[in-house]
Amino acid sequence: MKKPLSLFVAISTLLVASVNTVFAMSEGTARDAMVAAGEAAFQHRCMACHSLDSAKNAFGPSLRGVIDRPAGSLPRFAYSKAMLESGLVWSEENIRKWIADNEKLVPNTRMRHVSITDVTEQDFLIEFLKSLK
Repeated sequence: MKKPLSLFVAISTLLVASVNTVFAMSEGTARDAMVAAGEAAFQHRCMACHSLDSAKNAFGPSLRGVIDRPAGSLPRFAYSKAMLESGLVWSEENIRKWIADNEKLVPNTRMRHVSITDVTEQDFLIEFLKSLK
């Protein structure tokens, strides 16, 4: 029995090929494809714990508007002491580090280790998060 992650990697590979195919098209179309791939990745990897509704938190804080937001700053969410004291701002670089190894970036955080190390999947997720203003 294959792991669900293997299916996701196969889908991601297909999406990468699709993005490369549309590269000749307008920049907006390619970005739209990346955002769609990022939304699929978000639904698979993040949605169980994170809301996209800025008025609602779930097990984790809402990720709407997360780009360039100071870490630990969303109202109505009980962040860990480690996150509150991290001094991070959620730049694209810090989000990439976080989803690759959140425990390395902020030791003693409450979020379980995710380990999304595939750069393309990270790119897709970041493009999707950037689209959520």
